[in-house]
Amino acid sequence: MNLVIWQTIYVLGGIALLPFAPFLYLQGKYVRRKIGRLPDASGEKKGKSGAEKETVKLLVIGESTAAGVGARTHETGLAGHFSRFLSAKIGKTIEWQVVSRSGITIAETIRELVPKIPDEKFDYILLALCGNEVLKLRSPRKSRRDMLKLIEILEAKNENATFFITNAPAVRLSPILPFPIKEILGNLSAIHDKNAQEFTAEMPHVFYFNQPTYVPEDFFADGIHPSEKGYEIWSKRMIEFFGEKYNW
Repeated sequence: MNLVIWQTIYVLGGIALLPFAPFLYLQGKYVRRKIGRLPDASGEKKGKSGAEKETVKLLVIGESTAAGVGARTHETGLAGHFSRFLSAKIGKTIEWQVVSRSGITIAETIRELVPKIPDEKFDYILLALCGNEVLKLRSPRKSRRDMLKLIEILEAKNENATFFITNAPAVRLSPILPFPIKEILGNLSAIHDKNAQEFTAEMPHVFYFNQPTYVPEDFFADGIHPSEKGYEIWSKRMIEFFGEKYNW
């Protein structure tokens, strides 16, 4: 299992970076001040996409991208765009709902967001949760364990649901992150990307979107989060990717 290798790289990398920790901490604070903080998307956290006779339900749960940071409303954020492309793909009306908190990890999602999920059955679940596993330097072993636990919990409440997992953040594509933080987080993100590809490969009804290698210039709102155009591009690519790779 490659997880042992990735975990070893993670541990050794952490040890190697210890002497530079003060500098990286200060650089991180500078970047956060430079970027600032965009608000979550406003408006209703639920909506409908499509006008087909048959209706299915989509839950969007997770961190800042699920919260629509970088978009004015959820209709123009991840939930709205993803549901529209999903509706067109499957030929059904999508009723979507968002349960989110910016900055949340997978473990925190289990504790804080799962209890807030509406008491109803969802046919599709979009997990937008890989970003803070990287930004908060979570290990691949812990991230895998937490994600599998979360999926298990949600599967028990939503039998036969199809799961989509957004990609580990493409840190190397950020136009605002400086060296060496971009390189360090980029390497960690690549490990999380490979980790997610591996543990979802044999899971029926669980689809992971591989980390992209290119995004257009207008993809980002602040150099980190997608813009409204970015959410549209990202959602379209995800639905196309899932359909092509998994013959879905």
